[in-house]
Amino acid sequence: EVQLVQSGGGLVQAGGSLRLSCAASGFFFDDYAIGWFRQAPGKEREGVSCISVRDGSTYYADSVKGRFTLSSDNTKNTVYLQMNSLKPEDTAVYYCAHLNTPLGSCGDYDIPDFRVWGQGTQVTVSS
Repeated sequence: EVQLVQSGGGLVQAGGSLRLSCAASGFFFDDYAIGWFRQAPGKEREGVSCISVRDGSTYYADSVKGRFTLSSDNTKNTVYLQMNSLKPEDTAVYYCAHLNTPLGSCGDYDIPDFRVWGQGTQVTVSS
């Protein structure tokens, strides 16, 4: 069974940067994707970005395109979300989640398709 452990996050001023990490452990196939989602107070959870680790293909929501970058270190089974030019509206709890053997773009999958979730980490951007 897959386990995901997140690290990173915190408080930063607008325009600043943060990096989130998501480390996978346990048994899983090497063809998987990691998605990043966020949930702000009073709002629904939304997809931010995802990466298919087998081929490195990525998806970004329009709201973060050009500011957030995903990368993976397959030797460590870890995915990184680099967040630059942060805005107050990026404030949320961020979650990573695991998707088995995606067909096509991981961006085509919905929240229920991601079966294993990290513990969440708070990102707060002050104005």
